[in-house]
Amino acid sequence: MCTTRFLLPVFLLLVIIEGNAQGCSDAGFCTMGAMKPDQPFNKKLKVRLRSMEISFYRGTTTATPIVYVANADMSFSLNSKNSFQIKLPYQTVQSGTFDQTGGLGDISLCLTRSLFTSERFDINLSIGTKIPSNDSNLKAKGRFEGKPLPMYYQTSLGTYDAISGISVLTKNWLFATGIQIPLNQNNNQFLWEEWNDYPDQSYLEKYSQARELRRGIDVMLRAERNFRFSQFNFSAGLLPIYRITNDEITDANGTRVKPEGARGLALSGIVTAGYNLNVRNSIRLLVGHKIVQRDRNPDGLTRVMVTTFSYNYRF
Repeated sequence: MCTTRFLLPVFLLLVIIEGNAQGCSDAGFCTMGAMKPDQPFNKKLKVRLRSMEISFYRGTTTATPIVYVANADMSFSLNSKNSFQIKLPYQTVQSGTFDQTGGLGDISLCLTRSLFTSERFDINLSIGTKIPSNDSNLKAKGRFEGKPLPMYYQTSLGTYDAISGISVLTKNWLFATGIQIPLNQNNNQFLWEEWNDYPDQSYLEKYSQARELRRGIDVMLRAERNFRFSQFNFSAGLLPIYRITNDEITDANGTRVKPEGARGLALSGIVTAGYNLNVRNSIRLLVGHKIVQRDRNPDGLTRVMVTTFSYNYRF
């Protein structure tokens, strides 16, 4: 039985890596506070609520751009029930046919409070925000100098977002739900008409138009099974995100429109594999694939595959 429990998450990892589904992505709230994947639950060890995690993310898109993110994720205990998290990402977009971009990504701030704790389960509540690093209107250089770039190439979503979520955590399971509400529209100016001299119009139209994009409201649910051993740990789970209101953009005529297919369900499969070097240090690999995707994604968050490698130091 022990061998079976050990091999099951490894098998799931291999299946998802080799599968033909699409990758996992979201606007950021699925890795904040109570909604984070692979949360520790160990009542035998003294809980360390202060940590620093350095992670490196690679995401392939449905077009040619590949997104890389280096992220510093810091958590601090304020007292026995409250902790504060800040995430500082640096994002680059490479291999795209339009351009290459790079810069500071959106800053995430999150306050988490322990509502209930026992030997069997914990309940945690988080509230937070995302702060844009720019107005999401980076423009191309070189051959296409000055043309507005699609959201895939932007290092910021360009909006202030309000975020809240709650989780129930046990030794073997994590269930979490959350909501992310954009508070404004961004200043992206990408329209197909702006690129009418591009040589491959069929490729161009793979990028959803996003002029003055206002993203819809997202609601998420995380269901995750954890397998924990003395030094190794694994998890496998599902991450459905439902966009309950449609995205809005401004079309070439200056009219506010709601692109068809820009709301609905996006479902991802997520697996992690971690190793505890000692009580303070650990490493982890996360792999995700999209199983169900919305028809249109003006926000440029669609990924074919996501891999994240992280190092965590607890103190």
